[in-house]
Amino acid sequence: MTHIDPPGGHGRPAVSSVSAAEALARCVSVEPAKFAAAHWGQTPLLSRADELPNAAGFTDLFSPADADELLSRRGLRTPFLRIAKDGDLVPSARWTGGGGAGAEIGDQVLDERVLEQYAGGATLVLQGLHRTWPALIDFARDLGLALGQPLQVNAYLTPPGNQGFATHYDTHDVFVLQVDGRKHWRIHPPVLPDPLERQPWGGRADEVGATAQGPAALDVVLAPGDALYLPRGWLHSAQAQETSSLHLTVGIRALTRYALVEELLALAAEDRRLRASLPFGIDVADPDAVEPELTETVEALRDWLLRADPVAVAGRLRQRAWPAARPAPIRPLAQAAALAALDADARLSPRAGLRWQLVAQDADRVGLRLFDRTIALPAQCGPAVDALLTGPVTRVGDLPGLPDDADRLVLARRLLREAVVVPA
Repeated sequence: MTHIDPPGGHGRPAVSSVSAAEALARCVSVEPAKFAAAHWGQTPLLSRADELPNAAGFTDLFSPADADELLSRRGLRTPFLRIAKDGDLVPSARWTGGGGAGAEIGDQVLDERVLEQYAGGATLVLQGLHRTWPALIDFARDLGLALGQPLQVNAYLTPPGNQGFATHYDTHDVFVLQVDGRKHWRIHPPVLPDPLERQPWGGRADEVGATAQGPAALDVVLAPGDALYLPRGWLHSAQAQETSSLHLTVGIRALTRYALVEELLALAAEDRRLRASLPFGIDVADPDAVEPELTETVEALRDWLLRADPVAVAGRLRQRAWPAARPAPIRPLAQAAALAALDADARLSPRAGLRWQLVAQDADRVGLRLFDRTIALPAQCGPAVDALLTGPVTRVGDLPGLPDDADRLVLARRLLREAVVVPA
């Protein structure tokens, strides 16, 4: 299968590079190149509000009033809320229940019980805000493009003087964006550098606790508008100060080299030598019996790895990465209305954040790969799809490579119906 390589055709999402740069600039006080070279995956970075471009801080993304709105009027359900106190999670049965007539399902957040928990010193963790709050949906998409990684966004609301979680580390990098109030952060070096998701801090609780007793690498109070970058594995704890605190945590779900190893091993099942059974009657508990089999297996694996196909590996990584970062939401009713009114003068735009690849399937067909499916199209549609998804063409009647407006309208309707493009 051959690839058609238009600009953006290797899965680059359709989002303004200006928006992406602005999103990253809100989080770090150094140039992107310096951040990548000196901090990304290596060391923390503290950026004070007066070093960042947005004088208003982060309240435009999410505010205490927004949190109250979610907790009281949006029918929030688990797992979009967690509550923690004294380092432990509070069982959801204590703060959820049915929502009354027509909304009897029993895992809905009950505002009066949330009040009881919060007034008693518990920290509220609003999860998945990159899926539920409009400003953060857009911000996460733009920042994800700047970093080339899928993101998640949580909010932490902590009462005065309280601490939600004990010292711990995360298995993904984070940006901490202080929205309201002040919070005291103590940061310590990793006990396990670059931990994988399968290596959470709980398995090293004694090491974490001992390290947390030593001198901190960074001991700071974050004020509104401040930002902090922490690579995965760095130990941290945070305590609200004299007033309540609200901060956003942007989790960066980056793929690792170990993901490459996992995909290589999955593909290694194609090698017959690596599928062979161990000898009849082997005692697998005996190192002497296992040693020759291990040697032969390592040799076979080495031979296979030297022939590993980057195209196959990239395909498997694409299946991991693309579904983790959804494109911009669409408006189904507006989209349907645009379908009904479509004509040659209609203008269309790529769906923001959409990752795609255009590949030749055979002499007569091209495939438009998306995050959740591949759309088969006649080969003559390739130039028109390319022009529409990469620009500058937006008018249906200007799409190249097709014989007439009737064919252009057929393609435009298909792309609208598949939510690849949206009305401009």
